[in-house]
Amino acid sequence: MIKLSPSILACDYNILGTQIKEAVEAGALYLHLDVMDGDFVPSISFGMPVIASIRKNTNVTFDTHLMVKEPIRYIEEFVKAGADIITVHIEACSDVKATIERIKSFGIKAGVVINPGTQVNEIEPFLGMVDMILLMSVNPGFGGQKYIDSVTQKIARVRAMIDETGREIELEVDGGINMSNIDTVLNAGADVIVAGSAVFGGDIAQNVEMFLEKFKEFEEGK
Repeated sequence: MIKLSPSILACDYNILGTQIKEAVEAGALYLHLDVMDGDFVPSISFGMPVIASIRKNTNVTFDTHLMVKEPIRYIEEFVKAGADIITVHIEACSDVKATIERIKSFGIKAGVVINPGTQVNEIEPFLGMVDMILLMSVNPGFGGQKYIDSVTQKIARVRAMIDETGREIELEVDGGINMSNIDTVLNAGADVIVAGSAVFGGDIAQNVEMFLEKFKEFEEGK
């Protein structure tokens, strides 16, 4: 099943709760939480207090993407705040295996992330451990960037790698995805789609419904 994971990085934070509610009620199954530390990436976004506060008002799956150097330091705090899935950047961890094990020790799902410039073979050692692989289709740090076309080939390669394992691993893609390129991303093999401005810019419910209709058409056409 293909899932939409709207990124709250694109929300109007003055009405954050209202906008999240609109997206979830329209059918979004995940909520993408982009945590940036100002070190691994240049921007600073939000942390545990914001996640804990929105957790009180929704049961939607929190897809928590840590753009944080040495995230192993904070895993317990993010779990306590309400994370259901935690993905960490291979480039940001000195010990990726230990970080994945730390996440899974709390009984939640773990995933690894790679940037557009990182080779997909960096993922291979962790295919037996993870529940999700996230491919960045923009350079992380800022919302609203254009999708990097060369990532499409990487999506297809990672999809083949996942299929070879026989394991149920979700393949998520994040960055610059909208209605003009969603077909490309789905055809390459993604099954969790992160969208920020394409969801929270304009009519949120309508935008979510348009994505879900695309997903339905794709799955019926398989």
